[in-house]
Amino acid sequence: MDEAALAPGVKHLPKHLRPRWRYLAVGIESWPDTDLDRHAFQRALYDAAQGLLGDAGSAELDASVLSFRFAGGDGEAVVRARRGEVDRLRAVLATVARVDGDPLGVYVRGVSGTVRACEEKYIGGPSEDSAESTVAFAGADRDAVVRGDRVDVDAGGGRVGATALDVRED
Repeated sequence: MDEAALAPGVKHLPKHLRPRWRYLAVGIESWPDTDLDRHAFQRALYDAAQGLLGDAGSAELDASVLSFRFAGGDGEAVVRARRGEVDRLRAVLATVARVDGDPLGVYVRGVSGTVRACEEKYIGGPSEDSAESTVAFAGADRDAVVRGDRVDVDAGGGRVGATALDVRED
């Protein structure tokens, strides 16, 4: 249905009165078996904003996850915020450490004035291949998932994040 048919006589706001946005490309890392979707990440973002900024500050920020991809422990998202609120959104993103009990690493790759520029500059690069392997770590052979120079070692009681320099592959 056409918008004009729903609300006759209603016009769009002039350009100078429309809200202005900034778009942050966000990288996301977790354990390889973490199951994370857009809804859970958006909820964690809302909770972090409300906890850090309160209701009024969270409303001013108006952060929304526009696009989201996450698989095999790596992901990326485009998060929108009002212009002038980028620093506060960065602070909120820094407080997102867990989603549904799974640890999460979140970092900002870059900021743009349009979604298209954000995606072209910072999103969609080649993803790292991951492979299961047995590595020598802490004096024993252990199962691990190797992603580039990152190694997620199964240490019996939980996982340990390491680098390729910390382990020796068999």
